[in-house]
Amino acid sequence: MRDTKATTNAPATALKPKKRARWTRDDTELTILALPTTIWYVLFCYLPMFGIILAFKDYRIVDAKQSFLYNLFASDWAGFRNFNYFLDLPNFANIVRNTLLYNVVFIILGIVIPVGLAIMINNIYSKRASKTYQTLMFMPHFMSWVVVSYFVYAFLSPEKGLINGILRSLGKDPILWYSKEGAPYWPFLIVFINVWKTMGYNMVVYLASITGIDSSLYEAAVLDGASKLQQARYITLPSLRPIIIMMFILSVGRIFSTDFGLFYQVTRYVPRSLREVATTFDVQIYKMVTEMKGMLPQSAAGSFFQSAVGCVTILIANGIVRKVDKTSALI
Repeated sequence: MRDTKATTNAPATALKPKKRARWTRDDTELTILALPTTIWYVLFCYLPMFGIILAFKDYRIVDAKQSFLYNLFASDWAGFRNFNYFLDLPNFANIVRNTLLYNVVFIILGIVIPVGLAIMINNIYSKRASKTYQTLMFMPHFMSWVVVSYFVYAFLSPEKGLINGILRSLGKDPILWYSKEGAPYWPFLIVFINVWKTMGYNMVVYLASITGIDSSLYEAAVLDGASKLQQARYITLPSLRPIIIMMFILSVGRIFSTDFGLFYQVTRYVPRSLREVATTFDVQIYKMVTEMKGMLPQSAAGSFFQSAVGCVTILIANGIVRKVDKTSALI
């Protein structure tokens, strides 16, 4: 009997899983690898969040000999007065309209055009041509807005601009692009320049996702007689849906923020003639800091308002996606 029990208990003992060590060498290596990024985020993303307190303070220099932190804590609390000032701006409705409409167009075109380009480049048989097109489209992403602004000015300069030179050669009057006369053209110019600069990066993201699709799906589709358009419709686009949804949610989170360089540098510092079509939240906050003395708390309130609304919009977008397709939601 004892022998039988011993033989029956032996397999059970052998099948017991070994307990994993709490900390392994792999954990140490991965921690060291992630440490620089963690430090960067702490220094530049989390510590600056302390400045949110400025939005709720009536900041004054109480003692010029003391530090900024001393004057900040010594200043009186303002509650939500700084937010009220920002919301009561005469051009607040125009700022909201510009920021939202531009971002809606950017989001739509930032998905449709890069996805279409990625599908077309993926269908190019010549690898050399494919790499060449990718490089040419990706290069604008590495240009700063200062460089882009000089390119744009070379085209739109009232005196020596390329476009006005062509108009003069055709016997037509030149267009004063940076005056009130050129204001109606700027919404289209801003959209075009933004798409030109950003489509290369987004295209590479979608192209990388396309290369990860199982090639056997395309082979089966070819055997069934599917055309390239049908392959893109029934294989590529459904496979890209998760990454498209993720990029959409991230874009929605920035719907109340704009690229400052696009609206400020490219328009040559937003002259008075273009303020109605080029003033967004970021441009207004910058002008409050640089042109209006003592507007630091109000500008901080405007930035905090941007961040809060962006957080709410990304949660709403994620919630809608989660109800439609739970697996594609970020949270």
